[in-house]
Amino acid sequence: MPATKSGGEINEWGRHETEEERADRKWGELIQEVRVAQTGVQILFGFLLTVVFQQKYDTLPQTDKTIYIVTVVLGAATTGALIGPVSLHRLVSGRRVKAQAVEWASRMTFVGLALLFATMTSSLVLILRVAAHNAVVPWIVTPVVVWYALCWYAVPLWARHRRTRR
Repeated sequence: MPATKSGGEINEWGRHETEEERADRKWGELIQEVRVAQTGVQILFGFLLTVVFQQKYDTLPQTDKTIYIVTVVLGAATTGALIGPVSLHRLVSGRRVKAQAVEWASRMTFVGLALLFATMTSSLVLILRVAAHNAVVPWIVTPVVVWYALCWYAVPLWARHRRTRR
């Protein structure tokens, strides 16, 4: 490892930290990210759970009811994936497996974000089908889904690729 000006060592990640310190830092960053996503999921899922109890639900066409059921299941799966890292941490805390826990929690979070993408898309389709009742829905949903894909995947992957080329 190269030495810093103060005589300390810099690890392969360009930081002055041990493997344990790196796991602690990555865990803290991951939990902050999950908190943001969890808030949105909890609000959306809570809203979805109330829809079935509205009077208008019984008048929906079967297609819209099916979209609703798929959306609720996606919301439940998203909630599970995004709360999973908290449970994982609690169950393995103190077992000296933080680096592995961070890796698994990161995977759960990535799956949760993919499920959130699907849940948001499905919710948007359902709401706009009920609100618009016409063929304009795909023309509204498609640009929003493209926007999600740009913000959540394309820009981060572009930044990652750009950074790793240097």
